[in-house]
Amino acid sequence: MEELAEKARGYGLIILAHLAVILSWHLFVVWGEVPSYVMPTPAATVVTLASPDYHWLDNTLVTAGEIFGGYALGVLFGVSLALIFSWVRILNAVFFPLFVSLNMIPKVALGPLFIVWFSYGLGSNIIIAFSICFFPILLTTARGLTEIEPDLIDLVRSLRASRWQIFTKIQLPGALPYVFSGMKVGAILAVAGAVVGEFIASDKGLGYLMIQVQSTLDTAAMFMAVILLSLVGISLYLLVTGLERICVVKDARLG
Repeated sequence: MEELAEKARGYGLIILAHLAVILSWHLFVVWGEVPSYVMPTPAATVVTLASPDYHWLDNTLVTAGEIFGGYALGVLFGVSLALIFSWVRILNAVFFPLFVSLNMIPKVALGPLFIVWFSYGLGSNIIIAFSICFFPILLTTARGLTEIEPDLIDLVRSLRASRWQIFTKIQLPGALPYVFSGMKVGAILAVAGAVVGEFIASDKGLGYLMIQVQSTLDTAAMFMAVILLSLVGISLYLLVTGLERICVVKDARLG
């Protein structure tokens, strides 16, 4: 019961913090007499959801598809390559520095090239989201797989454990916190990647909508698009957090 009460208090404080931000936003606009084209009130922002001109559902689904698609590719390739690098040291020595160098390239600069290579629209935006969120997942997973105490590895080797047993029983469980840490960072970056793609060239999505309403100073719609983007990102982040609790807690119990 105490644990449930503590969780309820925690969630209550989170809700209060969000409500405090919304109230502060409203008071700042009203008391400061801020023009609506500069910053709308929360109520004016929510009202835009009722307008059919913005096609909120379609645009949100397109952006969510780009975010989740790019993120799924980032997790798949990031974790897979980290596992391969941990098993084959020569590949790690040769290719990991290459990925570091490639990650230094500004992804915004690659946007036009992705559009040429992968066509205009959903596919190129997924690739841009993938390219931005991929490396943190690779980096943290690779680090987690190599951060195991050498004495522990030597101990299980002295007990004649196979390489596969060392990997599944020692390395992989020990690396899980690192894996999910990278996945959380990747979730945030995937949202940025999808929006960057829509800013460069797109005819659908919340980023595209923001560019369209910018010319008419429809700030309320821009704010609503940002809020919906945040909700999609939060949904992905919570999904990763829930998966982390299941995997890490389960692994701890088995250990």
